[in-house]
Amino acid sequence: MPTDQAAPAGRKVEVLALDVGCDLGELARVRAWARAGLDDVAEAALTDTILVLDELVSNALRHGERPRQVRLLRRPGRLRIEVDDAGKTPATPRPPSETGGRGLALIGACAAAWGQEHRDGGKTVWAELDLAESNVSGDTTDPPFPGRRTG
Repeated sequence: MPTDQAAPAGRKVEVLALDVGCDLGELARVRAWARAGLDDVAEAALTDTILVLDELVSNALRHGERPRQVRLLRRPGRLRIEVDDAGKTPATPRPPSETGGRGLALIGACAAAWGQEHRDGGKTVWAELDLAESNVSGDTTDPPFPGRRTG
């Protein structure tokens, strides 16, 4: 599902999209795809980005339903990761245990904000990261993406 995120006047949003299969083996393919698409991002910011991306996609694979898609929306100094799935169950933090429960806390620690949007066909769970230190253009004046909510 394409995003309709608006950019500030005169700003272009670069969008990369990838359909995701059904098994956890997809995580390696998604990480490689993101690294290739974000090859100019500083390593520290890229490490956080891959961690957040991995958690969002992993949650969609474990708890969501087909079809699934991941998008990277990029503006100077900012990155928004969106993961769609057809499931209607909201992404909800749960207490950590031996089987999980740490993913959304990790996302919250690494991202400037995260949230979810529900629609008739499922949901989109998203996270925004501040890439200002790895911003190639040097222009970091853009505000967060519209509709930003946490939790």
